Amino acid sequence: MNRSPATSQRQARLTKPPGALGHLEAFSVRLSGIFGTPRPDPQGVAVIVTASDHGVAAEGVSAFPQAVTAAMVGNFLLSTPAGPGGAANALTRSVGARVYVMDVSVAAELPDHPALIRAAVRLGSRKLRPESAMTREETAELILADAAAARRAIDAGADHLLPGEMGSANTTAASPLTARLLGLEAAQVTGRGTGIDDAGLIHKA
Repeated sequence: MNRSPATSQRQARLTKPPGALGHLEAFSVRLSGIFGTPRPDPQGVAVIVTASDHGVAAEGVSAFPQAVTAAMVGNFLLSTPAGPGGAANALTRSVGARVYVMDVSVAAELPDHPALIRAAVRLGSRKLRPESAMTREETAELILADAAAARRAIDAGADHLLPGEMGSANTTAASPLTARLLGLEAAQVTGRGTGIDDAGLIHKA
């Protein structure tokens, strides 16, 4: 973690009880270390939302159909300064951030849009239960595409990047990765996602 002694000292001089701002105080110290100044002032914020359809949705693990992913991508891209867009658009409008949407494996043909980054290596991932969701080569290609998307946002003036993701069955795809990385059982890291019932949660795990 980046640390800045000067920022910590400045925090101690401010007129407030120590720790009154909670996590924001630690975040400001970390941010000052990243920017190399006790008073960081990000001038450009970009949100990069990666969108994907996970083949495991075919196992009945989500409360919503896979077609919702493409619809949500369209909603993100319809955003204007006044609205509508998704929740991410509403939040980013409040801080003047720019939203990019990156198609990494949406299972639908998406219309052209200046804020849409096309990086899909296939239309939806594989089912992950009987086979790997993506090959090593496909995964490596997408990691490089993510880096290129970040560079595009930086070149356009962003000095603060916020990653996000969306897609039908995305929490099901995240659960086995989390279980493997932390050495936990599937049930310990599997949640209700979009609101599945008890039977659905057992099936999902």
